Amino acid sequence: MMTAAETSMYQLRVFPNLSAPTAEPQPRNPGVGSLAAVLRAFQQTTGWQLRYLAAESARAGKPDLSAPAIPGVGISPGQLRLAADATPPSHGGPPLDRKAAQTMATALSDMLGELLNTQQALRQREAELAAGVPVVPHPDEPGHLADRLEAVLKGGAEAVGCQAAALYLLDEATTQLKLRSCWGLPFARLAEPARRLKGAIADLEAMLGHAVVLNDDVALGHWNPPEDFAAAVCVPVATPTTLLGTVWFFAERRRDFADPETNMLEVVAGRIAADLEREMLWREGVEGARVKRQLAGVERFQRGQLPTVSPLLDGWELAGWTGQAESVGGDFFDWFGLPDGLLAVAVGDALECGLEAAFAATALKAALRAHAPYHREAQQTLARLNLTLWTGSAGDQYASMFLGLVETATGRISCATAGRPGAILLRPSGWELLAEPGPRLGESPETRFEPFGCELQPGEALVLMTDGFANTAGAPGVPAGMEGVAKMLLPKLNLPADLMVRIARDRLEPHRSGGQADDRTLLVVKRRAAPA
Repeated sequence: MMTAAETSMYQLRVFPNLSAPTAEPQPRNPGVGSLAAVLRAFQQTTGWQLRYLAAESARAGKPDLSAPAIPGVGISPGQLRLAADATPPSHGGPPLDRKAAQTMATALSDMLGELLNTQQALRQREAELAAGVPVVPHPDEPGHLADRLEAVLKGGAEAVGCQAAALYLLDEATTQLKLRSCWGLPFARLAEPARRLKGAIADLEAMLGHAVVLNDDVALGHWNPPEDFAAAVCVPVATPTTLLGTVWFFAERRRDFADPETNMLEVVAGRIAADLEREMLWREGVEGARVKRQLAGVERFQRGQLPTVSPLLDGWELAGWTGQAESVGGDFFDWFGLPDGLLAVAVGDALECGLEAAFAATALKAALRAHAPYHREAQQTLARLNLTLWTGSAGDQYASMFLGLVETATGRISCATAGRPGAILLRPSGWELLAEPGPRLGESPETRFEPFGCELQPGEALVLMTDGFANTAGAPGVPAGMEGVAKMLLPKLNLPADLMVRIARDRLEPHRSGGQADDRTLLVVKRRAAPA
């Protein structure tokens, strides 16, 4: 979006001319090809001469009538001035009243200002598209990318005695060359369609790594330059890894270009490539920072969804821990109360890593809490979860879960599993593996989940884990698999549940295999021993 200063840059003003019209040539118009014809038609119709003066001419001739400078920019495109005296119009009638002519001239000035604003926006837009970046304020930038590209083109052209320069960049399909910036050419060129790469012989040759010099009619006709000039040079614009396009330098008279001059133009093309690459990298950096902030927000949200306070149940302790392989992931644990004194405990794994898995895990956990209050058997809840996941996805989302419904008064637990979660029953006399691998959630709408059960006596614990935690237990230097976890925690059965979780985590985390590790979750449900 253009700033207020940029928007007002091209507001032309109409001033009365205090001197009689002269035969001096009109200044170059500000990039509007039809302006000269409009000024002639104005004089022929009204009898009043309307002249365009560039800002430099206005300041040099009549400093008191010069166009106001724009704060922060310091330039103005020029003025439209009405002559002091009228002449007979071409239709032979009397000249238009001066006040009416002034009103019409002001309207033309406003319209011209709007057109120049549009050209300025187009000029900036094309330069931004050259680097694929939007208009983003940057406090440390010396100027807009459009200004920097034009300055480089101007400097290179003037250094070798050329009067115009143009930057053409390839589109994504590498089939067209689009003018993205120019100097010495009308701004209207930026609005023209892209040139087809097929047939642009000079551009193709230049992109092979050769500077192409055109300085006679035969060469100009064969190599198909984009502009009609007496001589031209085309050099490639490329980074060390990417071919971006070409840059042309045009001369109004027939001439040759020495090797030092073409070498200088190749350096100019390298400067342009560096500016474009920097803009693209800056854009990627801004986008990466935005994604990083969003990812940090998802991580905080996911971490905040894990239960942290054990339910206030006499004789029961619960503690859990989840470690994602990345900042976010698909593992989770949960516990929550149900009617009739039941307590639901679960560990889940969305079977993926990263942001997609985090979304899937959040949806799965919400569905679990929605379905669990309506069923007293764990396999029934898993069946509803399975149908929800299957109908709500494209058939490519799966999940693993252990679900237990605990009767807190008796210690009996109704259990069911999907996928490959782990469940270990720890008793003072030993341990027992409870869960068997089964079909995953989301594989089929008709999947049946086999129920099983156990009963926790005072002093016993149920240890639940995802397969990522069990796999970590198989790392060198630690006992292997779920059996290793059981042997590690059995001697700690007399400790509180949170200490058992901490010990297992601290023992296994240093041994996980870096970036290849899975998401990991551990949940301990312990029935405290009766006081002695």
